[in-house]
Amino acid sequence: MLRRVLPCVFPRARTLLELRAIVVKFFTSDGKFSFLKVGTQLLVLCALVLGLVAFVGNNKTITLNVDGKVTSVQSFGGTVGQVVKSAKLELKPADRVSPSVDATVENGTVINVNMAKAVKVSLDGSEKTVSTTAPDVAGLVTELGVASASSVSVPKDSQLSVDGSFVSISTPKSVSIVADGKVSTATTTAATVGQVLEDAGVTLGVNDRSSQPGNAHVVNNMVVKVSRVDTGKTEATTEDVQFETLTTESADLLKGEKKVTQAGAAGKVDRTFKLVLVDGREASRTLVSETVSVQPVTEKVTVGTKAKPVAATAAAANSGAAAPAMMNEAMWDKIAQCESSGNWAANTGNGYYGGLQFDIRTWIGSGGGAYAPNASLATKAQQIDIANRVYAQRGLQPWGCGWAASS
Repeated sequence: MLRRVLPCVFPRARTLLELRAIVVKFFTSDGKFSFLKVGTQLLVLCALVLGLVAFVGNNKTITLNVDGKVTSVQSFGGTVGQVVKSAKLELKPADRVSPSVDATVENGTVINVNMAKAVKVSLDGSEKTVSTTAPDVAGLVTELGVASASSVSVPKDSQLSVDGSFVSISTPKSVSIVADGKVSTATTTAATVGQVLEDAGVTLGVNDRSSQPGNAHVVNNMVVKVSRVDTGKTEATTEDVQFETLTTESADLLKGEKKVTQAGAAGKVDRTFKLVLVDGREASRTLVSETVSVQPVTEKVTVGTKAKPVAATAAAANSGAAAPAMMNEAMWDKIAQCESSGNWAANTGNGYYGGLQFDIRTWIGSGGGAYAPNASLATKAQQIDIANRVYAQRGLQPWGCGWAASS
């Protein structure tokens, strides 16, 4: 009976010698069976069995989900915090844990941990660092509350790194493009003006201009104007070159008189310009060559230095100076009748004065200023006196009605 019971009680005794050694412990030194020793060993055995049962009962299988990475862990911990710590996962205050860290765990409990992450976000060109417990980019976009149609620089299912990530987000915007005489408006998530133009199929030439730089960030309701610049056109022109005037003095002419001895003539110059056209219209031109094809002819003028016989003085009215006897009076009457209908005070406002229609220059130059500012204010005798002076120098040539003197 003892041999059948002892192996059950002492399963560790694998041989008879081991069993014999264990049984010997239950006997006294004089060979008698000791119930005291048996009881003591049974108590020890029960304690070991109870400890083993407690050990097996407290060991739990827990599912740990950390930012989408699921693992199964064995733990003796009684709370979420103890299980997480046993998994060698250091929690920070900003981390999100579900259930809470002080919640009791059971076998099969699922613990979700979302680690706090500092993510640098560029939202429509404006950069800032945000703290998030979202495991992936999609969760971050949802937290930020931006449109789901926004363009994101990385796939939305990409995991966010605890050590730091960078995400560029461009929200949908309305942009108008003015190019080649057309206006087109579209909704785009492109981040830069250059990308907007590329998406619209608008290619900029080497010299073309855009109202916004290609690396400028796109804003809502932006207008981008593209100007086509053509620098390959030239234009040839022929223009007049003004002649110069050369003046010389002569004592053969009275002061105030001048004589053109050589008529001037304009020259010609051929010029070539490089044009800059913006959208087909000339914006600027630059002279690239110039050639004089016809040389200008200088005008030569002789001016008189000879003193006038009678000084010209301005008088407000007839000075009353006596005129000499009226020589050739009959001849001058005929000419006056032709020139002014015999009106010796004629002043029609045409620049000619008196019965013989003197102009101011001839009147003053021949000494008429001694009598009056102009011939219409002089007497008949005074006018005939000046006419005789002119006649002595130039004959009847100054009078168109000189023919009347011979009739």
